[in-house]
Amino acid sequence: MKPKVSKKILQLIKKYSKGIKLDVGCGENKQGGFVGLDYRKLKGVDIVHNAEKFPYPLPSDSCSVILCSHLIEHIKPWLMIDLFNEFWRIMQVGGQLWLSLPYGYSQGFLQDPTHCNACNENTWTYYDPEYPLYSIYRPLPWKIERNTFFAQGNMEVILSKRPANYQGQYTTRGING
Repeated sequence: MKPKVSKKILQLIKKYSKGIKLDVGCGENKQGGFVGLDYRKLKGVDIVHNAEKFPYPLPSDSCSVILCSHLIEHIKPWLMIDLFNEFWRIMQVGGQLWLSLPYGYSQGFLQDPTHCNACNENTWTYYDPEYPLYSIYRPLPWKIERNTFFAQGNMEVILSKRPANYQGQYTTRGING
């Protein structure tokens, strides 16, 4: 399904010719220089859209950076592959996905009654074809650039978009079959 893209978003993409920086789940804390996406119409939100609904109202290959600061732990676990495939769709090849979230089952994760998706340092290996767990689901390919975690605190992860035809050590078939 092709996403419906508003004129406002097309103007922002034109303004940032090298790709927009998208802050997904920004709330009222959108980072400077970023386009904000949140399901609530708050100050600083440029795109009102639920992060769990696909496709996003953005064209393919339109983002140079996607930031998710304390969003992933709120995403229904069964939507994670679809979410990362959607991030991959809107990301430019080589663009980066920046993630910050509480380490799964740390006090920071457990304290919030809306946290439903516990991630740890191995979660990201499901998305990178250079790791054995990738071969289980075979999502669209990412590269783990940074995977910093503190079991009693937060995680910071950076993934970069690989080309669709990337054949890694654990890619046994093409992306489409």
